[in-house]
Amino acid sequence: MRCPKCSHLDDKVIDSRTVRSGNAIRRRRVCLSCQHRFTTYEEVVKSALRVIKRDGRHEELDRKKLMAGVVRACEKRPISLQQIEMMLDSVMNELEAEYDREVPSTVIGKKIMTHLEKLDEVAYVRFASVYRRFRDVNQFLSEVEGLIGRE
Repeated sequence: MRCPKCSHLDDKVIDSRTVRSGNAIRRRRVCLSCQHRFTTYEEVVKSALRVIKRDGRHEELDRKKLMAGVVRACEKRPISLQQIEMMLDSVMNELEAEYDREVPSTVIGKKIMTHLEKLDEVAYVRFASVYRRFRDVNQFLSEVEGLIGRE
């Protein structure tokens, strides 16, 4: 590791701790040349998941796109950005645990709907209406009736 102050290559690790719920390691280092202390982080580099779209196209899984869709569904609802971030973290962790390289878009949508249903039913129905491509009011009503029937 190159010292950020003097660019010397030799350093010594003086402290290591796990951070980010065990997903990374924080290391405090000291340069053996100038004695400058600095911090580095180590984490496993995961290969990016690719999404298999409904029409057969493949594209990289974009968390920002997922976030935009969920934020839109949660608009004007009592749901904080932090709750949405935590929900997306859970969805992403599940996807990374279950899939190595490619994941069908239908799986992503179902996982988001499962989490949204627990978080807020209105946001769930909004997301479902776009995800399931409701064609008319009857499909929308049957989804709402299904929710009422589950309670």
